[in-house]
Amino acid sequence: MGEAQEVQLHIMGEILPAKARLLDQEAKDQTNLPQYTSITDQYCSTAPQTRNYRRWIRMSIYTVFLLAGQSAAMLLGRLYFVKGGNSKWMATLVQLAGFPVLIPFDLISTTSKPSTNDSQIKSSPSVTTLALIYVSIGLLVAADCYLYTIGLQYLPVSTYTLICASQLAFNSVFSFLLNAQKFTPFIINSLVLLTISSILLVFNNESSDGTSGVSKAKYAIGFICTVAASAGYGLVLSLTQLCFNKVIKKQTFKAVLDMIIYQQIVATSVIVVGLFASGDWKGLTREMDGYKMGKVSYVMNLVGTAISWQVFSIGCVGLVFDVSSLFSNSISVLGLPIVPVLAVFVFNDKMGGVKVISMVLAIWGFISYAYHHYLDDRNCKAEKRNAGEVSKAPMLES
Repeated sequence: MGEAQEVQLHIMGEILPAKARLLDQEAKDQTNLPQYTSITDQYCSTAPQTRNYRRWIRMSIYTVFLLAGQSAAMLLGRLYFVKGGNSKWMATLVQLAGFPVLIPFDLISTTSKPSTNDSQIKSSPSVTTLALIYVSIGLLVAADCYLYTIGLQYLPVSTYTLICASQLAFNSVFSFLLNAQKFTPFIINSLVLLTISSILLVFNNESSDGTSGVSKAKYAIGFICTVAASAGYGLVLSLTQLCFNKVIKKQTFKAVLDMIIYQQIVATSVIVVGLFASGDWKGLTREMDGYKMGKVSYVMNLVGTAISWQVFSIGCVGLVFDVSSLFSNSISVLGLPIVPVLAVFVFNDKMGGVKVISMVLAIWGFISYAYHHYLDDRNCKAEKRNAGEVSKAPMLES
């Protein structure tokens, strides 16, 4: 009997500690489970918010660059012609030749670039592919800037900027063809309003407001060239987005700078050839001497215009890189009404009834398009939130 009790006590002595260890392990598992879930929830909630916060900061900076650069460049470009400038090639050259101011920033981004892994190196496009992209887009940019210059020379700056609002309509069409952009009722409404806004200006031949001496024929040429330039600008933005998404595939600020610098090297080379081939370079000294505001103001105008267009390019390409070509273009259209208002004070432009109606339609069209983006963003957030809840469900069940 004593031996049986000893064996029983021995067995109980082995079972109880094992059961205690098992219960202790289960208790630890139970306490660890909520901690694991809370850490995951915290990551899922704070990491996207941090990324969105930084993204909105970048978008805000790009937007300020685009609006400020566009307004200053258009006003300075018009001032060049009003005060005695006559060379279309020089006015086009200053839109592109300011790219050297971006080279130091490109070098800084190169030295501070993080190391790339093998998969990133393999996915990088070849030098030949990149050269083809930069040359093709650069040629389009050169032609587009020259057309814009003709329009700016022959049209009042208020009329010119309002016609430029049609670039959003062209960009929407090219985005549908090249970037798989879907048309919604809000986008269609925006396109119709912007188209009507531009057509109204055909009947607004006010050659006296800031364009003295411009005939009806030159007014028509300026109108056609500006519309063609707006179409070309929409094509350039869509092609840029296509190249970022399908070929370059690098989400770095250096990729933005490379796109600006190399395509403008090509475009500047083309315009320089045109400047010398046309013989305009021979009259630049005489043009500087006859500039109404003096030689220093002449040089300062050209330098300021060149820098302003580079600031605009950073904002424009940055928004294409960070959001889409349509969003970048919509911000550009948003800034267009700023220029006619400033032109009333700078050039004494008249704001007749037709221009006011055209401006209201342009703003209305932009608001319609911006509301479309707001709905898209809200739906995207709802889809991400639902996807996050679905992904958390198995973990909570376990």
